[in-house]
Amino acid sequence: MNINSTVSTVSTVSTVYLVDDDEAVCHALGFFLEGQGYQVEKFDSAEAFLSAYKEPSGNVLVLDLRLGGMSGLELQAKLKELNISIQIIFITGHGDVRLSVMAIKAGAVSFLEKPFSNNDLLTAVEEACDLAIESNGLNLRKQNALSMYDALTPREQEVMNLMVQGKMNREIASALGVSIRTVEVHRSKVMQKMDVHSVPDPVRIAEIIDCKP
Repeated sequence: MNINSTVSTVSTVSTVYLVDDDEAVCHALGFFLEGQGYQVEKFDSAEAFLSAYKEPSGNVLVLDLRLGGMSGLELQAKLKELNISIQIIFITGHGDVRLSVMAIKAGAVSFLEKPFSNNDLLTAVEEACDLAIESNGLNLRKQNALSMYDALTPREQEVMNLMVQGKMNREIASALGVSIRTVEVHRSKVMQKMDVHSVPDPVRIAEIIDCKP
């Protein structure tokens, strides 16, 4: 595999993880990516990666499809089960179209067949980094939204759930068996605690946190 240097602007993603049981390939890929300014951590098995991985999200994983022990696809499924958000680039020396389709459908960013060029790898890593940064932003917004939603009382949550359905105060009062004035008070508290100023804002927040009425 060619290790010629390629100029690149590294994103704010902190780490690129490499998981490949071929020591020579893992070393070559790591050497190349480090030359582009990326911090790289290398592992020879899925199990070793899982044991060492501590960060909850926002990084990139270059993952060999076929590994001794847990396979790349099994690791992908395990990360999903653990709710770990990480952008995966699969690499393989076995041109298996069916497995590549399975990997992409399960959320992998890309699938590179060995031997691939440095530019192919770099393009895939840069794309994965962009997606990781976007995912980080969404996760942060979701955490903030959940924190504000959890600060509402159960009754205020009920009012908000009906608000985002487009219900008017009279309809909310009827649904909850309370007075319109009571609804107005709860509605004001919802807007205050969620730090919003118009009805579309709670709707967007409800979408972010996947709030179900």
